Amino acid sequence: MNKKAIILTVFVIMGMIILPTIYKVYKMHNDNLIRVVENEFIYQAKICYKANVCKNNVITLKELYDNGYIKDKLVNPLNKEYYGEESNVNIDNLKVSLTS
Repeated sequence: MNKKAIILTVFVIMGMIILPTIYKVYKMHNDNLIRVVENEFIYQAKICYKANVCKNNVITLKELYDNGYIKDKLVNPLNKEYYGEESNVNIDNLKVSLTS
């Protein structure tokens, strides 16, 4: 009886450590995937704005596609859907609004 209680306690403690750690790593990985897409969008928007091709402070994904700054359509890495062309980035505060 005592041996079973010790083994059960060890498994419960391991579960309390392992499960939250797995969740945290999974969530951080997904956040990093989204951050990569957002940073690419911001980077290309800055280049377009500095080249005076994109005139407005709010640059849409459609502008970047049309002007050849982004060749392939941006895809949401989590659900594999294309982002809408109305997605935009504000150059002043680098706020990204991505819509699927």
